[in-house]
Amino acid sequence: MSNTPTPYGAAGGLVRVYPARVIERPTPGLVWLHGGGFAAGDIDMPEADHVARTLADAGTTVLSVDYRLAPLPDGWEPPAVEPGRDRAGFPAASDDTLAVWDWLHTEAATLGVDPARLAIGGASAGANIAAGAVLRLIANDRALPALVLLAYPTLLAEQPDPDEALRAALDAQPEADRFGRDAVLGMYENYLGGSVVGAPLAAIPGLATADELAEFPPTLIVAGDVDELRVSSEHFARTLAAAGREVEHVIEPGTDHGHLNRPDEGDAASLTLARFAARLAALSS
Repeated sequence: MSNTPTPYGAAGGLVRVYPARVIERPTPGLVWLHGGGFAAGDIDMPEADHVARTLADAGTTVLSVDYRLAPLPDGWEPPAVEPGRDRAGFPAASDDTLAVWDWLHTEAATLGVDPARLAIGGASAGANIAAGAVLRLIANDRALPALVLLAYPTLLAEQPDPDEALRAALDAQPEADRFGRDAVLGMYENYLGGSVVGAPLAAIPGLATADELAEFPPTLIVAGDVDELRVSSEHFARTLAAAGREVEHVIEPGTDHGHLNRPDEGDAASLTLARFAARLAALSS
């Protein structure tokens, strides 16, 4: 990836732009959001930086969003270096994402990206933020992405129990069993600053009905194999299918949650990013 152009900060520090390594422009563009339970993570973690560099190397200009994080929950260790931006719960991260989406449209020509080939996506909590931002775009009749890419998303605050096979896999791999109902609910309550009852749909996209997803863009979801959050992505994929939307739900074999953040552990991250790159390359003007 040494031939990839140097990333640079833009939009008042809200994004890091990874220009596509290509000869001809315009290129596809991707707004990408890292994970971290809404309250952790940054644009230097592999789930942000490695993902962006890999997809830029494959021909997509990537905008990695340095969105505002929610307050640290009780008991969480503060990061070694606190981000310079203030912490705030929902809708701060969603607002930041929509601001980047607007900026991308305004600066498309300068960035050398094709406005007809813009995508949005993220990993884990970042995937939630991305999906929720799309729902806000739909609700406000605004320009939609041509593609949504979701990696092992969390989409439900009160997720159903896993089926028997997934429960057995989690029991056999206890280090992967870290997203039970109470842990996930607490993560959302921290993000929302209170109860999840009556929460905005953009904060819990998995609650969307088929009617509310009637305009949702084509979507690729890559879930973890041994990951309880898979329950929410499977639910979301079923609702998209019921709405007649184009959706592909893939379980990456042999993975637990967060494999994009561990690119040196086997081939799983490369396989997922190859799936994403292929879908981005297939976008047509």
